[in-house]
Amino acid sequence: MERTMHQKAIRKDNPTARKVLHVVIYILLVGLAVFTLIPFVWMISSSLKLDREVFSYPMHWIPETFRWENYVLIWQKVPLVTYFKNTAFIAVVVTFLQTLTSSFAAYAFAKLEFRGRDTLFLCYIATIAVPWQAYMLPQFIMMRSMGLYDTLWAMVVLQAFSAFGVFLMRQFYRGIPTDLCEAARLDGLSEYGIWARIMLPLSTAAIATLVIFTFVGTWNDYMGPMIYLTRDYNKTIQVGLRRFIQENSSDYHLIMAASLCSLLPVSVVFLFLQKYFIEGIATSGLKG
Repeated sequence: MERTMHQKAIRKDNPTARKVLHVVIYILLVGLAVFTLIPFVWMISSSLKLDREVFSYPMHWIPETFRWENYVLIWQKVPLVTYFKNTAFIAVVVTFLQTLTSSFAAYAFAKLEFRGRDTLFLCYIATIAVPWQAYMLPQFIMMRSMGLYDTLWAMVVLQAFSAFGVFLMRQFYRGIPTDLCEAARLDGLSEYGIWARIMLPLSTAAIATLVIFTFVGTWNDYMGPMIYLTRDYNKTIQVGLRRFIQENSSDYHLIMAASLCSLLPVSVVFLFLQKYFIEGIATSGLKG
């Protein structure tokens, strides 16, 4: 038994074996990354072809002639500009409001002491487990009674608060030393000042994570706009894509071009914030 343990220790301390293991792991990860990117590459390739070339056999990953005019034609088929404007407005406003309300509520749950705090937090977080279909009809009736039906503000009001966002920010705030808050209170700083001047600057990673989740989720939302937005000039990009597919069901090259355009904003946001996103996931999951 001692000999076996000694052999394991030798293998563990062997730098060559560790390097080989790392190389194998990296090769596997690169292979998986390439495999997951294949549909995206096919979408880009198809968007630059004629329709008859999309499903040609054998498949040509690189088009013989790049049809850049496909990206001009899609804007003439349906009012994609209007859909993009509506979606951008909803996504930006909802992201701002969710970040504001979630971070503010999370500070209270993480750093303030009041009666029933933990019970209230558990009740609020428990709403995550309630499926949206269970309260979809009451929400619809509420929006109609408030006069917000078929307006962009209906989507904003419904998504301005997030239990998941509160949970995410609270987990991060609990990792920040409470002594900083106590010292700020002794210096005469109010709770609003502590939140704005201490907690927010120290929570860049968590905020970036919440921004990505909220922006991507709002941008890709389909059921909400489908239910609450009926007039064409109020529709979002996901509903607009559905209309585009219905009207151009045989033009797969145009469908791929329109779909690719709809992915660009969320891709830019994620690439811009990915560094903070990874850091935020790690800290929010381990601290608290």
